[in-house]
Amino acid sequence: MLISYQKKNKKKHHHLISSQLHSSLQKELLQFLLECCVGAAEPFYHPRRPHEVFLNPFCRPACQHRCKTRSASSQVYSAVQSVVGSLHMAHTEWKDAPGLPDFSLLKRLARDQLIFLLEQLPGKKDLFIDADLMSPLDRIANVTILKQHEVDKLYKVELKPIVSSSDQLCFLIRPRIQTVKWISDLVNADKVAGRFRRYKIIFTPQKFYACETVLEEQGVYGDVTTDEWNFYILPLDDDILSLELPEFFRDNFLEGDQRWVTTAGSALRLLQSVYGSFSKVYGIGRCAKMVYESWRELMEDGEQRTRQPEFAKVFLVDRDVDFVTPLCSQVVYEGLVDDLFRIKCGSVEFGPDVTSSDKSIKVMLNSQDKVFSEIRNEHFSNVFGFLSQKAKNLQTAYDKRRGMDIQQMKAFVADELKGLKQEHRLLSLHIGASESMMKKKTKQDFQELLKTEHSLLEGFEIRECITYIEEHINRQVSMIDSLRLLCLLSITENGLLSKDYRSLKAQYLQSYGIEHLLTFANLRQLGLLEEQQAGETLTVMESKVGKLVNDKTVGKLTDAFSSLAKKSNFRALSKRLALVPKSGEEYDLRVPRDMAYVFSGAYIPLSCKLIEQVLERDGWTGMEEVTRMLNGQEFAVTGGSSSSEARSKTDAQRIVLVMFLGGCTFSEISALRFLGKERGCRFIVVTTAITNSSRLLEALLDNSA
Repeated sequence: MLISYQKKNKKKHHHLISSQLHSSLQKELLQFLLECCVGAAEPFYHPRRPHEVFLNPFCRPACQHRCKTRSASSQVYSAVQSVVGSLHMAHTEWKDAPGLPDFSLLKRLARDQLIFLLEQLPGKKDLFIDADLMSPLDRIANVTILKQHEVDKLYKVELKPIVSSSDQLCFLIRPRIQTVKWISDLVNADKVAGRFRRYKIIFTPQKFYACETVLEEQGVYGDVTTDEWNFYILPLDDDILSLELPEFFRDNFLEGDQRWVTTAGSALRLLQSVYGSFSKVYGIGRCAKMVYESWRELMEDGEQRTRQPEFAKVFLVDRDVDFVTPLCSQVVYEGLVDDLFRIKCGSVEFGPDVTSSDKSIKVMLNSQDKVFSEIRNEHFSNVFGFLSQKAKNLQTAYDKRRGMDIQQMKAFVADELKGLKQEHRLLSLHIGASESMMKKKTKQDFQELLKTEHSLLEGFEIRECITYIEEHINRQVSMIDSLRLLCLLSITENGLLSKDYRSLKAQYLQSYGIEHLLTFANLRQLGLLEEQQAGETLTVMESKVGKLVNDKTVGKLTDAFSSLAKKSNFRALSKRLALVPKSGEEYDLRVPRDMAYVFSGAYIPLSCKLIEQVLERDGWTGMEEVTRMLNGQEFAVTGGSSSSEARSKTDAQRIVLVMFLGGCTFSEISALRFLGKERGCRFIVVTTAITNSSRLLEALLDNSA
């Protein structure tokens, strides 16, 4: 009955949707959706190639194997359930969810301070802006606001001679020595030319002593005025705050440069001064401990204010506590958009392949986008059903105008039409983006890539994984992806056997250039890609044999078995915290049961699991073995009055601030949103920058000849 109804109404439904979507490619995608009803982990058939069965590339390989044996009626039923399930997920309200603080206040504070600093240089002036400050500045004070405060022309800092004719120059820069030297050269060049100008340098988020020393050494300290713009935090969305410091990761974890620790501490101090004190602070990692100490010192030195807190718990976590999560391929919608299109400062630029025109469009991706807000946390396999249903609903809303009288039509145009047009525009863009992602990700290569990642996480078929990585390197598929797979292999296996390490390293250098020797040194320093030492384990299967090796009845141990005495930290952590669901279990991505859905049910992000466990236990008690495997440095501090804890849970007690030091992925943000939905609380993510596998590894590249 269901099948005949679907055939009868297929043409009607297709007409309703395609009449509103102009692009032929988008029409084809929607027809594909209606006729196939794509579901998570379900087989589907292309209308023009009925003899071929296509598997959803984003589901777990184990699920794909089971899908092949489903009957035709089961396929149709599951496909319909997929659409219903995705709609249910998209529209489910958070149960008893607390309200979030208004972070727009942080923007207003930053804007007011910047205007004050600009007005200290009265009259017309030219403003030179660091390249990586252009996007954040646009979110705080756009060109119109700057023009209102006598900024004549804007230039991007390019470290070359300038063409400005203004008598007043203002520089808005990060505190970098190279940039300060460039400004010093400009001032000295003007001196030689006999030209008098006024110069002002505004450092953000703070100025460092080293920069002032450079000005003094260059002989221009008395010719320029310097100031600080304390722009510590940029709200990217209702629950995402960013310091916009992508260099934090390399500077702190690779170079050992701790200058940004004070900046992170100052960001916490700003949040506490504006939104109230924190009752509990948890953390893990060396950098997290330093940030906490810096924040505590700043609070002791500053003025103490008592006010009702808007969030009470804070969790600080270092990026090097969990490197596995950012190295995995993202499969939630927002994460995929970031991987393929690079979300920058909360916005993304969609090219002609998405917009179906000859121009690119810049789109803000946040909760104000009604379409995006409902699919951003969804597994990509659930997105198609939602977009299809959204298009139907939109057509139905447009059809309401038929049969209206003049008064009703006027009300429709005044109240609804503008919103419907905006929603239609956004829907078209997200359908175009989804189509573009499907083209890039449904290839056999991506299915094999995911299968290899999941095998590495589960610890099975390691030798086959190494073979796949070798092929990936030799075919020169992607320099970054090859490096990512090598790092994932090394971390999950606690290092590579000497013969494998040397062989894979040699093949990589032959494919991508000998200059990457320095990159390998950086990866080794961070523990991302290491040669296995004697006494370390390789695989899960070998670790099971370890008991035989250590048995007293066994005689002499050979070198081949000496590596079986210890378990790798990732394997032990995975078992202890149940990070990898049992491979025999079927995982329904339509109705996820835990945070593992963000990686197709293959892996729960370690960072998010730690947060869940610590909040459940209200501390690190009972997790001593876990913290030992993570090299310790954990802490839990209770501060201020706890009288509010004694009362029933207030909204503040159910809002948790999580600060990632070194970057955070959209997959982790989606996992925390899911956790909050399950526990009736909300998570606010503060990060030094949004990251993913490409950004993390690009920060460690050192391929200068």
